[in-house]
Amino acid sequence: MSNSRWDIFCRVVDNYGDIGVCWRLARQLHAEYGFTVRLMVDDLASFQRIQSDIALDQCQQQCSGVEVLHWREPAIELEPSDVVIEAFACDLPASYIAAMKAMPSDRVWLNLEYLSGEDWVLGCHGLPSPAQGLPKFFFFPGFVDGTGGVLGELVQRVARAAWLVADADAYLAQWQRPQADSLKISLFAYANSGLAELLQLWQSSSTPVQVFMPEGLLLPLASAALGQDLCVGQTIALGSLTLTVLPMQSQDDYDRLLWSCDLNFVRGEDSFVRAQWAGLPMVWHIYPQDDDAHRVKLAAFLMHYLATCPREVALVLNEFWLAWNHAGDLQAAWHKLLPALPSLREHAQGWAEQLLRRGDLATNLVKFVNSKVKYGVKF
Repeated sequence: MSNSRWDIFCRVVDNYGDIGVCWRLARQLHAEYGFTVRLMVDDLASFQRIQSDIALDQCQQQCSGVEVLHWREPAIELEPSDVVIEAFACDLPASYIAAMKAMPSDRVWLNLEYLSGEDWVLGCHGLPSPAQGLPKFFFFPGFVDGTGGVLGELVQRVARAAWLVADADAYLAQWQRPQADSLKISLFAYANSGLAELLQLWQSSSTPVQVFMPEGLLLPLASAALGQDLCVGQTIALGSLTLTVLPMQSQDDYDRLLWSCDLNFVRGEDSFVRAQWAGLPMVWHIYPQDDDAHRVKLAAFLMHYLATCPREVALVLNEFWLAWNHAGDLQAAWHKLLPALPSLREHAQGWAEQLLRRGDLATNLVKFVNSKVKYGVKF
């Protein structure tokens, strides 16, 4: 098992989601399967924001047992590994493809696609797609049987189970001590026109609301909405709202933040998946697309996610998600959402258990590769 070599290629296109997914996958493949993993990434600065010990001036470096290479042109000449993953359809260097052609083997070349709940994924997952005269396979993460599942490291699942019996308030207290009976919210999203209305609602809430907002695209919007120039490390209190601006979180610390809150606002793919593993109520801000394709993707996920949720509770969550993503009536939607949170927490825990039964992405990847090659990893 430990003799298998894996290469992962990542181009950072959107914020931290691309590198976030690739880094979690690389770490898990090494830590849980003992594989030799190389991660080629073109943007070390974005990488460093979620993994502070990444050095910006190093072409090659080791981090958490993974070899990290700065991917730039001309690309470093590399001997291709047993498994090659191009993340999100990034194009491999021409020299690397030429090396694969010159070294026929049982190598498996995969295009790891974006996560989707749409039905068409089932018809494409695992299919071959010849490229450059070599076989390549589509691998689609997903939420149902017949897809690749979602990323979920064993070490983090074990850590979460231990966390549930610990005092999560102690974790939040490093920035702001949680108030008794307050609603604790993590707030991470793309720029959203509904933020000002939401912050106003929380200021006038009958329940204390404590918001922990990692720095990012919401910071200038929150500053404008609250009439203050917010900065990292600052806490302000207005009415029932206490808002603390957190520094950019490492992946492990971000997981702990999610576990510690009562409601998690997340965005994109990586934080979206982590919120699902947290087993707590969540609100997803999907990446908006010019052609409104994100509306179809949002509806597809909600169909799966709410399939086993009690109907009245499902309608409440659906209404709030649509309002947050499409500039709807947040005030009405929030007043319905708040009393539904206990039921949504129970539903979220059941959903996380469903994900676990389908197998996590890395495990499903390894099984897929094992079905295609002769060196065979045993389970």
